[in-house]
Amino acid sequence: MTPTPKVGDELPELALEMTATRIVAGAIATRDFMPVHHDRDYAQQQGAADIFMNILSTNAYCGRYLSDWGGPDSLVRSLSIRLGVPVHPGSTLRFTGRVTDVEPSGDEQLVHIDLRAANEMGDHATGTAIVALPA
Repeated sequence: MTPTPKVGDELPELALEMTATRIVAGAIATRDFMPVHHDRDYAQQQGAADIFMNILSTNAYCGRYLSDWGGPDSLVRSLSIRLGVPVHPGSTLRFTGRVTDVEPSGDEQLVHIDLRAANEMGDHATGTAIVALPA
C-alpha cells in the first residue's frame, strides 16, 4: 500500500544485521574487488578493524529502505548521502528517516526525506532523498 506522507512523519526503522557474508556478497555483486571488502587480514593491515561494507552496497541499502517504505509504485528520484563510520561484520545497521516536504508534481507527489543509517559506532550514512509516489 502506498503511504500518505505528511511533513514530520517518521519512516519505520529497518535494522540489518551485518555479517561478513552480507558485506562480501555486496562487494562481489557491485564488482568491487578491493581486498578491504573481503580479506580480513588485508583490511587489518590497512588499519581497519575488519572488512567493511562498500559505498555501492550502502547506496543499495538506502534505496531498499526507501522503496520498502514507498511500496511497489514508488520511485527513488534522487539520493544524496555522506559516508561516516564503517560497517563491519557483527554490527547492526539501522535505517531511519523523516519526511521534510511533500510537493505535488503532476500525477505524483514528491516526498523529500532526511535519511540516516547508523550502527553502534555512529552515523554510517546521512543524507537526503526524493521519493515519487502516486498522487
